[in-house]
Amino acid sequence: MQLRTRFILLIGLVISCSYGVTFYRTSDFQEELVVEQATLQAKMLFHQIRLTRQWVADHNGLFFVKGPGVEPNPFLKEGQIRDAQGNWLVKRNPAMVTRELSVYAAREGMGQFNVTSLRPLNADNAPDDFERRSLLSFEQGAREAIAIEKVAGKKRLRYMAPLLVESQCLQCHAEQHYSINDIRGGMNVTIPMDRAFDEISNNNRMLLNIALATIVIVALTIFFLFDLLVARRLKSLAREMDQYPLQRRLERLKTPDKADEIGTLAGHYRSLCRRLERSQEELNATREQVFQSEKQAALGRLVAGIAHEINNPLGGMQNCIQTMKRNMEQPDLQIRYLELLAQGVDRIKGTVQQLLNIGRKEPLEFMRGDVDAMIDDCLELTCMGRDKVTITRQLKIGRPLLVGMEGLRQVVMNLAGNAVQAMGDTGGTLCVSSRLEELRLVLEIADSGPGIAPQHLDKIFEPFFTTKEVGEGTGLGLSVSHALIKQMDGELSVRNGTAGGAIFTVTVPLAQEEKGSYDHTYSGR
Repeated sequence: MQLRTRFILLIGLVISCSYGVTFYRTSDFQEELVVEQATLQAKMLFHQIRLTRQWVADHNGLFFVKGPGVEPNPFLKEGQIRDAQGNWLVKRNPAMVTRELSVYAAREGMGQFNVTSLRPLNADNAPDDFERRSLLSFEQGAREAIAIEKVAGKKRLRYMAPLLVESQCLQCHAEQHYSINDIRGGMNVTIPMDRAFDEISNNNRMLLNIALATIVIVALTIFFLFDLLVARRLKSLAREMDQYPLQRRLERLKTPDKADEIGTLAGHYRSLCRRLERSQEELNATREQVFQSEKQAALGRLVAGIAHEINNPLGGMQNCIQTMKRNMEQPDLQIRYLELLAQGVDRIKGTVQQLLNIGRKEPLEFMRGDVDAMIDDCLELTCMGRDKVTITRQLKIGRPLLVGMEGLRQVVMNLAGNAVQAMGDTGGTLCVSSRLEELRLVLEIADSGPGIAPQHLDKIFEPFFTTKEVGEGTGLGLSVSHALIKQMDGELSVRNGTAGGAIFTVTVPLAQEEKGSYDHTYSGR
């Protein structure tokens, strides 16, 4: 996941959490505020009705002209009277006034209120569950009861407070053995809350829509700004890093150069590039000096080696010529010394030919032959007269191969000869193995000699490099062998064995014709 995607997701999560908490608290606060306002309204209505009831009680009730809808209260004694004009008047006590005012209030949508008691005179005033719980709590000392109910899918607030017995109340309730300040019952005020909660729901939906729109707008804005100010500039810097060092001229690099964190990073990157270029220049100069020194050293070894290799036969040839001059009358001696002169010329010719072979790439001659037999022949020739050398063979090819046989023979002769020379007069063990491994011919020639000094391992295949005494070798054998194996697209490597001695490994890929034969032979195993 890209950095800007993670950044946007994280910012979006933080904003969503922040808005979620704000939305939850705002919604909760709205509901608390509405319930508090409704409760206050219920209390005000309760006290207004209570004062109206007290006013009616203080005047011993009210009388109205009897008519349709103005019927006498059957629960009142002397509930109707006739005046001097013969009109019937019906009495309204506080309970009746409360009930009739409740009908008017309900009609106007202002709520309802009613008086109830645990011992009602009128069965219609019997308490419901809320009222019963409230009346019982009043007897335990509670001063009021408030609840939010949901009836038929509509919410309403119910407020109830106790009604105490006053002296005027005893006119109607003396038979119930009430005393003054007894809790006669309670008055319940019911305020409809549907409209208020609908408003809260509308506000919540509006806040939610605003929150979602704000989150989207803020996220898109941050995404755009992050892409413009950070992501694009980092991509530009990364692109310039990829182009370096192919495009070395730093003034062409279009890295961000503003004075901010990314600009500072670009500046450090440019500074790093300059330091790298200076280091590379110093390294190149040092490498050139080392190369020149090595070149001079190699040239010195070459001159010394060639001079010795040529001077030795030349010295012998000169002695032969002088001897032949002094013994011109001895034909047999002349013939024998001419043969020695020919050998000296061949030796000088061989040395010169090795020099030519270093830079010359003659085409390899591939021929099918028995590699194991060729190795056996080379070992026999190399170790001839070396009685103290024990040869261990692990030759596992077992069939003729199409390889550069003569080139490979020269390599084996050189490696085996070096191994025998390394073990010296004390002799040792010469281990030679051959095998086919993943379409490659692998030869290993190991000796039990002193091995190769670590500082010489990376120079061992250089032309004219030798650790032998002057006259014991030209330092061209391993170099020529390395060139021959490279010509076969193979590898010639060397390492020191864990028990001592040097191990040369020759790896040569099989010719194309041999690969099919290898697959056929080894897939059937």
